[in-house]
Amino acid sequence: MKVLMLFLDGVGIGPDDPGVNPFLRARLPALRSLFDGDVPTLTRPQLSNGTASLVPLDATLGVEGLPQSGTGQTALFTGVNASQLIGKHFGPYPYSSLRPIIQEKNLLRLLMNDGLSVYFANAYPQKFFDYFRERKTRLTVTTMSCHYVEFPLRRFEDLQSGRAVSADITNAGWPRMGYAIEPIPPEEAGRRLVRLTHEFDFVLFEYWRTDKAGHSADMAEAIEALELFDGMLRGVLESLHADDALLLITSDHGNIEDMSVKIHTRNPVPAILYGRHHRAVAEALTRVPNLTSVTPTLRHVLSEPITASG
Repeated sequence: MKVLMLFLDGVGIGPDDPGVNPFLRARLPALRSLFDGDVPTLTRPQLSNGTASLVPLDATLGVEGLPQSGTGQTALFTGVNASQLIGKHFGPYPYSSLRPIIQEKNLLRLLMNDGLSVYFANAYPQKFFDYFRERKTRLTVTTMSCHYVEFPLRRFEDLQSGRAVSADITNAGWPRMGYAIEPIPPEEAGRRLVRLTHEFDFVLFEYWRTDKAGHSADMAEAIEALELFDGMLRGVLESLHADDALLLITSDHGNIEDMSVKIHTRNPVPAILYGRHHRAVAEALTRVPNLTSVTPTLRHVLSEPITASG
């Protein structure tokens, strides 16, 4: 059993209104292929068929205010309700008192403790490592998790060799930073991630452009960000063996799904499941349908046999 997790920053389930929801305007053939041509909206937030399942997850975690990345990602990647623990939503980076929780309970560490192999596929330019040496505290939950388990973040050389994927999916931003590298089609990025699952039990990729586009309130930018991701998803679906692997796509809070505002939303986020045991995993997530259920569910999926079909 292998798991490929695609973490999309700032993606909720939005209103059934193409005037504000770019999911209803973008060309998303790969995503729509999972659900018989449909996409989730607040009027139909839960979708399921023989191919895939979609469960809405609460990102508010019982706390007033707008969900933020620091607490949302801590809940997502540790299973701990970080917002309730500190009494507020906080971000974009984790609140200082949450760092010991991330250090001890992050998903990568838990899976490694279970004897499983993990891989964080994002590639980072040298300027990130230079900045990290100066200010170690300003890390996202994913990069902080890698730091705590001593998993080396991928560099330009990994991107060149096909063992990493750019955060912008196609490598488009790297030449502007002085790197000589050709762009790749988004489908190739998806195929690259699937190839990594042949070597590792759990592969994670993080896509931040969705949150950036949501903050812009620019519909054209939002549509472009979603269509680029859909191209990568097409490459994943074309190459992933659904009998042997599970694909999970989820987020930390809403944003891009409502372009009428430039701020985060309190909308639920989707947990999209495709492949092996997708129904059983969806059922497990619905028992505690919020961000805290993802880490324990994935740990169970990877560490213990599941006998349910689908």
